[in-house]
This record gives sequence, structure tokens and C-alpha cells, in this order.
Amino acid sequence: MKNFRTYLISVAFYKEAIAVPLANPLKDQLKRAALSVPLNLAEGYGRISKTDQKRFYKIALGSARECQALFHLAELENTTAFKLLDHTAASIYKLIQKG
Repeated sequence: MKNFRTYLISVAFYKEAIAVPLANPLKDQLKRAALSVPLNLAEGYGRISKTDQKRFYKIALGSARECQALFHLAELENTTAFKLLDHTAASIYKLIQKG
């Protein structure tokens, strides 16, 4: 996992996301969705078949899009966390296209 760049970016995003000041229930939802991104990337990375990998990468991308919606709703699109999220989503998209 040390060489899986997209995963490492998603972990950095998660660490930033949990520090974002949001009111509940948005905060709880952001934590769950942000955690889902690196966990699904890790699970996909561990799969042998490209079909299985792609499925988990698509789930990770869906969770990243959910996080983007939460940031949009909270009007927090000019944060470091959002920039990392955007980078993460773009990297996941490339993984899906490659597979």
C-alpha cells in the first residue's frame, strides 16, 4: 500500500476531513463517507480480478462524490480538505478508466 498513490492521497483527505468544522448530522455523514474512500480503495487493491478492483474503485468514487456534495452543502469548497478530495476523486477516476 506504500506505493498506492491514490490510497495515500485518500488517507490524507480523510485526516483533513475529520477536522472540518461541521454541525451534526453533516459531520457524521462526512466521517463515514470520507472513511469509505480509502477503505474501498484498499479492498479493491487487494482484489486479483480487474472486475473486482474496478467495482471497489467505483464505490470509492461514489463515496468521494458524496463528500463533495457535503462540502458543497456546507459551502466549504475553498478548503485544503476539498482540494485533497478533488485530487482523490480525479485519481480514482483515472484508476477506473485504466482498468
